[in-house]
Amino acid sequence: MGNMTRLQGLALLLTTAVLWSTSGIGIKWVSWHPLAIAGVRSGIAAIVVWAAFRKSSLHWNRSLVIGGVAYALTVLLFVSATKLTTAANAYTYPIFVAVLGMVFLQEKPCRADWLTMGTVCVGMVLFFQEQMSPGRLEGNVLAIGSGVAMAVMVVALRSQKEGTPWGSVLLGNVLAALCGLPFVFDGGPGGEGWLALLAMGVVQLGLSYVLYSMAIKQVTALEASIVTMVEPLLNPLWVFLLLGEQPGIWSLWGGGVILTAVAVRYVLPELRRQLR
Repeated sequence: MGNMTRLQGLALLLTTAVLWSTSGIGIKWVSWHPLAIAGVRSGIAAIVVWAAFRKSSLHWNRSLVIGGVAYALTVLLFVSATKLTTAANAYTYPIFVAVLGMVFLQEKPCRADWLTMGTVCVGMVLFFQEQMSPGRLEGNVLAIGSGVAMAVMVVALRSQKEGTPWGSVLLGNVLAALCGLPFVFDGGPGGEGWLALLAMGVVQLGLSYVLYSMAIKQVTALEASIVTMVEPLLNPLWVFLLLGEQPGIWSLWGGGVILTAVAVRYVLPELRRQLR
């Protein structure tokens, strides 16, 4: 993996976003306590991450621990928020990543990065225009908390670009599994629920963060945040394919704005560089 190119890193990020995008419908599919869902899903994901990197040496340091704690908070808060609302506010995290990246990584965004981030924010407002639920204060607070925690996680993982960012992911999944353990005994999700949890743990969380751990070594923290913002755009696609609900016009406009911004700023320039 040491010879991975930046373009390959971007491709892994886009694949990660596709896998992440199945979380919303998967979480709402399972009828169980949110922390039980988060815990079981992370427990399965921890096994996947360990299996993927079991032959690699683990380098413990402060960034690894901070990243692991932030990861656990991210998944626990996101699952809880998704059960209560759309979790749209969780997607504010690139703003926090930009600030933290400047302070702790010396990765200063250029003018084009700020313009892209602003464009993505506009796209997000359009995209969630029909889905926002301002009355659900608790869910929105949890979603914002998840976004802040994810920003800390991204910066902590990126700070380990010469180390083992997957260690934070492994630790975070173990911590999330332990936090969810007491709630596992509160009923059960049923047969279909267990299958959904298995799929989410292996593919949506485990495999996605294996890819993300590899990609974060090749791109800046802000790039990793903005490129993966295509994730929420795919949620309506899964809903359409599985439930037949067509996305609204605002969602389509917002999605188009975000995809265009990501492609113009990151993907197309890198493709041109590779083809020279």
